[in-house]
This record gives sequence, C-alpha cells and structure tokens, in this order.
Amino acid sequence: MAAYRDEDMPELEDDDECDNDDDDAWQDVEDGVGFTTEPVKCLFCEELQTSPEITFQHCREKHNFDIGSIQRLHCLDCISYIKMINYIRSTNVPSETLTTKHPYGKAPWENDSYMKPVIDNDPVLQFDIESLAEEVAMSGVKQGMTDPPSDQTEQLLQKVNQLEMRAINAESALVRAMQDLNVAKMFAKNFVMSSQATVSGDQTIHTLQLTADDEEAYYESYGHYGIHEEMLKDKVRTESYRDFIYKNSHVFKDKVVLDVGCGTGILSMFAAKAGARQVIAVDQSEIIYQAMDIVRENGLEKQITLIKGRIEDVDLPVEKVDVIISEWMGYFLLFESMLDSVLYARDKYLAPQGLVYPDRCTISLVAVGDKEMHDSRIAFWEDVYGFKMNCMKTCVLQESCVEDVNPDSIISSPAEVKVIDVGCTDVKDLDFSSDFCLQITKDDLCTALVGYFDIFFEKDCSTKVSFSTAPHCDKTHWKQTVFTLANPISLKKGDVINGRISCKKNMKDQRSLLVTFIIDGKTLKYCVQ
Repeated sequence: MAAYRDEDMPELEDDDECDNDDDDAWQDVEDGVGFTTEPVKCLFCEELQTSPEITFQHCREKHNFDIGSIQRLHCLDCISYIKMINYIRSTNVPSETLTTKHPYGKAPWENDSYMKPVIDNDPVLQFDIESLAEEVAMSGVKQGMTDPPSDQTEQLLQKVNQLEMRAINAESALVRAMQDLNVAKMFAKNFVMSSQATVSGDQTIHTLQLTADDEEAYYESYGHYGIHEEMLKDKVRTESYRDFIYKNSHVFKDKVVLDVGCGTGILSMFAAKAGARQVIAVDQSEIIYQAMDIVRENGLEKQITLIKGRIEDVDLPVEKVDVIISEWMGYFLLFESMLDSVLYARDKYLAPQGLVYPDRCTISLVAVGDKEMHDSRIAFWEDVYGFKMNCMKTCVLQESCVEDVNPDSIISSPAEVKVIDVGCTDVKDLDFSSDFCLQITKDDLCTALVGYFDIFFEKDCSTKVSFSTAPHCDKTHWKQTVFTLANPISLKKGDVINGRISCKKNMKDQRSLLVTFIIDGKTLKYCVQ
C-alpha cells in the first residue's frame, strides 16, 4: 500500500468541497467499487490483487471463473455468496467444479459452518453480490438501447429486478421447505420406530425419542475424508469387494446396479468396470460431492449417477434395479444400523430375481484370556496417580470396546450366534437372541468375550469370495468387539461356557446396540457405540 506525505495532499479551499469529496469516497465504498485496505488473495491461486473487482477479473481470465455467471447459475444471495467463498477457500476446490450446478441435492457450501471466514477481514466477503445481480439485470435490459430510458422503461427495469429477487427468495424458501419436510419424515419414522408403549390400567403411555441431531451428526462424520481413507486402505475389505465384482462380472454385465451408502464411489466404479449398464450411487453425507469429482476424473460419469440423500427419502431415476451392493457393516456387524437402509432399498427397488451383496453374514463369539488387557481397562482405576477411582469401573464395564485382540489370547472354540441372509431377512430379525456354547481349549482365566463377523459373496457367484474379522485373520478397520468381564472366570481345558446373548437396537440411539449376556445365571449388559 502506498504511503502519502503531507506535500502530496491537495489543499481544500472550503468545507463544502471537503464534505462532498468525503461523501463520494464513502459512496464508492458502499457501491463496492475497488476500495480496500487489504491485499486480496485469489480464490484459486496465491496471487494477490488490490480489490475484489480486480481479483474477480483475474479469476475470470486465469481460472475461467466469472462471478456474474456463477451468481446467476447458483442464484446467489449475500448469504450463499459468503458461504461459497468460504467453501472455496477452505476446500481448495478447482474452479471447474463450480461452473455447473450439482445435479442432485443442495450446493456443497450450504452448510452453516461456511459462514465462518477462512481469511479474517477477507475483502472478497465484503463484495456486494446482490448489487452485481441488479447491475447485470439492468445491463441486460439496456443492451441495444440508443436513447436514454423512459419512465416506462425504468419502471420495467425495477419490475425485472423485483421479479428476480422474488425468484431467488422463492428458491430459498423451497429449499427450506424441503429441509422441513425431511425433518417431518424423520420425526414420523422415529415416532413409529422409537415409541415404546407400556400399559398401566386403561392408559397407554408412549415415550418418544427424537434422533434428528444424532442422524445429522452420523452423516457429518462420513463427510470427512479420513474415515473413507481408513476404509479404502483396509485391503481385506476393499479387495474382497473388488475380487467378488471382477471375478463374477457376469452378475453385473449390462445390469442396473444400486450402491447404497456409496461413499467415495469405489464399489460403483468396480461395478461400472465390470460392465454394469447403469450404476446409481446414493449417499447422504457431503462426501458425495467428492465422489462426483472422482467419477468424472475416471471418465465414468455416463455410467454412474450419483444422488445425495438418504435412500429412504430420494427418488431413483429407475423403477427397479437388478443388483444392490453396499458396504454397510459396522462394529459387531450391526452397529450403525445401515443394514436397515439396504433392506429398505431391497424391498422397494430390487427387481424379482434380483441380487443383494454381500448376501450372507454371520456373528460369532470366542472366549479370551488376556489379563494385561483386563488390567488396562479395569484395574487401572484402582490407583490413578495415587488416587482411587473405583467408581469408574462401572462406567467402563457398561461399554464394549473395539480392539485388535491378540489371537494367542483366545481360549475357546468359536460359537456362531447369528446368521443373516440379506436377500430375505427382515429388519425386525436384526434384534436377536441366541444360546451359545464355548468349548475351552486351554487352562486360563477368561477375562472377556469377543465378538466378530464373517462376510460372504456366494449367491450366483462362479467364484465365491468371503472375509472374516476374527482375531486370527488379517486385520481390518472393524477389529473385534470386546465385552470385558467384571470378574474373570478361572477355566480348564475341556470346560464349557454355556450362555445366552441378546442383541437389540438402543431405543435412545437407534444406531447403537444393547448387548446382554446371561452366564451362570448372571446378567451382563453392554452398549456398543
């Protein structure tokens, strides 16, 4: 910024001139005309300019980003404009992705988190986008006019501006109405699923759990790249899906495929490469926008259609699909309850004789003797830097933990407690109870029961594929679910642990599980969350 010396300042002859100049200067600021005290960083590179106007000129010439066209394309008002600028600065998104409307759902910058400036006192955020819209509308009407506008023309221009603003406001109102409608749908669904009726005399009392905030938090967690990176780097998981699809391409050849909870779209791209005629990929989280870019980057946009939303809420572009694929598994298989969505899609969209993959899953238990792991969770609270915190043991024992269990610590044969045929099971069948018998294989102290699951791709497959999350198998991001015993059990080889397990959704949090064991008449309760 240039520094002015006293001799550079012009002398003013009277107060009126000073007042008029000052008014003009402030008018320039109000009109958004090239006045800023801060250098302005480009939206797409590191170059600095002297004003937002020059910055936008640079963006148009160097990055093919014309703010006027963008404003009209996305119907930006001052709020959505601010969110878009902060979205661009925070994500470093390339300009090309902003020059077309996203085909499904809301724009990626509509989250209120983008109201927070990425650059403090960012001059670009002070640019008057609505004045730009009015100026563009005015100039469009005035093009080709040789005479000064008449009063009638001025009235017409005002009417055009009013209609444009009404259209923008109407679109915003429609978006809000759709959001309210989705909340209402979720309210109704939660009322049906979460209402528990208890009868007392002639009165029926209903308790209702509202989980809209929990749902939003759940989907937001899958909007971050980190969780998808972890899943993609899980070779057992990803390569099993890849091998199943590529080695059984006849299942996908010329078929319409639905990918429920597509994430980055890796399964959809496998299916497209295997010859699927059309793949429809659905995901509610913000990662869907990256998936769109990934699909375009790999030249598969003609085969893969991506839709943002819950499968229960969206409308697919087809009436029926031939194959449904999904990676829906959570800890202890059923944590997160995403299988519910897959079963909904199966019942609504799967054609007769259609197939769902994976098609079979099992849950198993083993006994574990690991005194060191037990002490780290339980005995730890007996002496915490010289203080007793034994009351914490109860809290710890109420929750399962997810860990990689040392296979050498397994002291029993496995017991299968649940089999799920995804092609025909019902949502109500996912809450289950089962007796189990664990044959002890060596003398040891049983400190925990451990749950894991196995996944199978078998139906109509010429090459069957499966994988396991058992402790003795290659590690996965699911690890194993550990149910720590408050009081370890001393056992000898040949002994038997007879028990019963019950697993059901937590009514206070539909995506977590309540697991209950009954062993030797004692009841042990855990939450998987």
